[in-house]
Amino acid sequence: MTRPPAGYRGRFAPSPTGPLHAGSLVAALASWLDARAHHGAWRVRIEDVDLGRCVPGADREILRQLAALGLVGDAEPVWQSAHGERYQQALDHLVSASLAYPCACTRKDIAQALAAQGWAHERHVERPYPGTCRPELGGLRGRPGRAWRLHVPACLRATHTPSPLVWHDRRLGPQAQDVADTVGDFVLRRADGLWAYQLAVVVDDADQGITHVVRGADLTDNTPRQILLQRALGLPTPQYLHTPLVLGTDGEKLSKQHGAPALDVSAPLTALNTAAQVLGLPAQHGPLDQALATWTGHWAQTWAVPHRPA
Repeated sequence: MTRPPAGYRGRFAPSPTGPLHAGSLVAALASWLDARAHHGAWRVRIEDVDLGRCVPGADREILRQLAALGLVGDAEPVWQSAHGERYQQALDHLVSASLAYPCACTRKDIAQALAAQGWAHERHVERPYPGTCRPELGGLRGRPGRAWRLHVPACLRATHTPSPLVWHDRRLGPQAQDVADTVGDFVLRRADGLWAYQLAVVVDDADQGITHVVRGADLTDNTPRQILLQRALGLPTPQYLHTPLVLGTDGEKLSKQHGAPALDVSAPLTALNTAAQVLGLPAQHGPLDQALATWTGHWAQTWAVPHRPA
């Protein structure tokens, strides 16, 4: 797969399932500041591959909110839904290398297989795919394929990746995950024909030449999957920094799914100060551009340093 020119490139990649809220602003501000502190470029990518969850007009509202806050990209925004051909090329590459396979399992099939293996059902706990449709275990057994999965053990072998997969987060430090045992063979293309987030984000980051990913800590455990995919596709791995989450009154992550209110950008500095506080940055009271410049200086002192791998 092709690789764009080097040089710092960051991105903010919201899903248009509603307008920005206080939690998503933390990730937007952090990614913008990281790009400015490194004298790099910042892009906005609308991650709309899950069409069923997208709210009409939410993408434009997100762009309007960002502009009102002074967080403007250095290039025109892009939409994931326009990149299906690139995702198909990536999947074809994995299939030809015997690193992906079709899966016929329904949710019920997977639950029954895991129960037979002694797995107890736990809320909010991800359970690994049991490998039912792996070619070496009998494949589809005459059933029609519904989804496509990455063959994780085969990828680990092909890319000479030790397990657990070890990586470095710029804020959280050394991280490790046994992808095979924790996640299993994860989906690349869903049974409904939509592209899975993991494949789409890896292909788009590579196509856009993204060198630094700054995003919320709720995506930390997705990173090993993406690193493994990058290696399987022969793509570079960006540096990662996962920001603190904004929690609701119930202690859960603030999200659109749980009714987080839309971000009020009528007073931009007020909204930005709230996000800055989560990031450990001092409150600002001057003009918007001056506040952003001051925060960029603070961010540079803390985070614009050479990457030291684990």
